[in-house]
Amino acid sequence: MTAISTPARRGRTIQSAQARAGWILLAPALIHSAVFIVLPLALVVWLSVTDARIAGRGDFVGLENYIELITSDKTFHRAFLNTVLYSIVVVPVAMALALLIAVGLNQRIHGRGVFRTVYYIPVVTSGVAVSAVWLWIYSPSGGLANEILAFFGLARSGWLTDPNAALPALMVIGVWQGLGTKIVLYLAALQSVSFEQLEAAQIDGANRWQSFWNVTWPALAPVHFFVLVTSITGSLQVFDLVYVMTGGGPGDATNVLVFDIFNNAFARLHIGYASAETVLLLFLIGAMVALGRLAQRDKGDY
Repeated sequence: MTAISTPARRGRTIQSAQARAGWILLAPALIHSAVFIVLPLALVVWLSVTDARIAGRGDFVGLENYIELITSDKTFHRAFLNTVLYSIVVVPVAMALALLIAVGLNQRIHGRGVFRTVYYIPVVTSGVAVSAVWLWIYSPSGGLANEILAFFGLARSGWLTDPNAALPALMVIGVWQGLGTKIVLYLAALQSVSFEQLEAAQIDGANRWQSFWNVTWPALAPVHFFVLVTSITGSLQVFDLVYVMTGGGPGDATNVLVFDIFNNAFARLHIGYASAETVLLLFLIGAMVALGRLAQRDKGDY
């Protein structure tokens, strides 16, 4: 009896030791998450149901902040619409362009490494520096964009001063700035696609498009989902471009949720109201990610 139970007891002891070691190794990450994620999130939720200001304690007001945001705050409504439009345009366009460029860079072409570096430079460049360059490009007098229009005999545009053109102008920058990371991810995934499956498809008579659609595209499913989720969360939190280039203007044409939260918190000093808007932004991010996941499942990609 003892001989039978001793190995079992020893196995349980080893498993317990491994579990303790695992928790010890996880402890720094768990503490970091608790201090810098869970605690701030709980604080934001609590502040969102108060009328707290930048200084002093706020009184509990229940859902008044949320009701005002949803029913009567036209600035929030415009910021919400601008944020959703920005994401709906930037995310799919950037993903499609990144995949197209990655497929091209995956071919045996001269200077492939140089092209990869060039496409990735905007990612590691400061957002303020990027904004400064694009401010010159969009300059009403002498800017590159208007010079190109003038070259083709088209009327010059007030890219960042025209309410109808300002948000699309920022969308162009958002697409351009986010290409590098997506290209790197897609390029890594393309290089891991099974050569045997591609060769088998060619032997069966599949052309390049058929091989891509039936072999390469399904193999990229996990990367599609990862790029989609990270792109959605990034685009819904756009701030630096708006802050540096337009300040939310002209009017509220480029006002987005994070910029509106910034104004409510640090310009109007209404921390409770800004916290409620932050909670709504978190729900929006969750909803958009869930929709993206459903779309991937419907296509059978993930």
